[in-house]
Amino acid sequence: MATSLPITMDVEYLAAQQQLEQVQDLLKVQKAAQQITSILDLDQLIESIVNDVASSFGCLETNIYLHDEDRQDLVIAGSKGCSVHGKGHRMKVGKEGLVGHVAASGQMRYAPDVNVDPYYAACEENVRSEVAIPLLVGSKLVGVFTASHPELDAFPEDQLQILQALCAHIAVAVQNARVFQRERLLKAQMDRDAQEARAIQQNLFPKSSPYVPGFVISGFCVPAGAVGGDWYDFIALDDGRWGIVLADVSGKGMAAALLMSATRGMVRSLAEACCSPSEVLMRLNKLMAEDFPSGRFVTMVYAVFDPRNRKLTFANAGHLPPLLVSGDSAQFVATECGLPLGLCLGTRHFSETTITLPQGSRLLFYSDGITEAANLRDEEYGSERLRAHMSKTSATADSLLAEVQSFSDGAGLRDDATVVMITS
Repeated sequence: MATSLPITMDVEYLAAQQQLEQVQDLLKVQKAAQQITSILDLDQLIESIVNDVASSFGCLETNIYLHDEDRQDLVIAGSKGCSVHGKGHRMKVGKEGLVGHVAASGQMRYAPDVNVDPYYAACEENVRSEVAIPLLVGSKLVGVFTASHPELDAFPEDQLQILQALCAHIAVAVQNARVFQRERLLKAQMDRDAQEARAIQQNLFPKSSPYVPGFVISGFCVPAGAVGGDWYDFIALDDGRWGIVLADVSGKGMAAALLMSATRGMVRSLAEACCSPSEVLMRLNKLMAEDFPSGRFVTMVYAVFDPRNRKLTFANAGHLPPLLVSGDSAQFVATECGLPLGLCLGTRHFSETTITLPQGSRLLFYSDGITEAANLRDEEYGSERLRAHMSKTSATADSLLAEVQSFSDGAGLRDDATVVMITS
């Protein structure tokens, strides 16, 4: 009995030591899992994995291969300790090395002695044992993780189990990071596209206001997003006259911007060929009803301004009525009839209204982004606030837009806000 006690104590000590090491390894896995699942940058994630595993398990080399579904192969996305292959090196699924075999089988492959393993593809000279573990999310192959060691049979069963558990976390983390990376790249591309579209759309607006002696004509547009469906234009006609247009395409965003661009081209062509505002709108409606997608329409006011006799004739296609301010009077000028453009085929009539601009008067065209701008209490700016502001002798197109933006501060503009103003 006296001689067996030390042996028993040694066995118990070794068992306790082994359990302690297992607990420490499990704690390492838990810490590593918590860390990797918090990283969404793919490059940073993979770099962290290959370095942490290499240092924690004394590996000579660690690699993460990602599955390229389009090419049906695996590409090194991260490597630690490999002097032969770097990032970008590819291996065929099912054809090359432990990596290719594991990718095809979906099962871990452990080579306690790489020199006798039929699937091992030689890399570092000092490698004696290697394990390759598939990175799977469900049945989907994300990639393959490999760890190499300079000693024979360097990965005991408990470490292999720990590495497999860690790889389950790695697979999910890598998959999430790849999705995040794709979405980030897509968003960046969409942002670039939106900025390019905005720059193109801005170039469709007039570069400068018309020079008309005795009058000041100005226009401004504040889009609610990167691009929008509001548009205004000044079109030089014969005999010193000007075509003035303000339009609002239904909807928002890129679709509205594309339709606005098409509308601009048609209006400019018709304005030069037609004599009257009603004729321009009548022909424009026919073209839009034939070409525009179902459910899309445009509201528009189109005017021909003759500064020599101070007269302006306009037709209105479902747009808000212009506001004429003269002396103490500020009145909205309505037309008899005129529905939005593009709603239906057939001959449509658009009535015309002619007004004279007295000295010191102001005429305002505007979009519903002005009157429907809302504050945090969901109150709209409305036509009466518009009338009150424009009745001030100091009112300008700039001051109106500034007041509307101040009114909706915190809520932001719901729609594009556009104004055209003629001051005599």
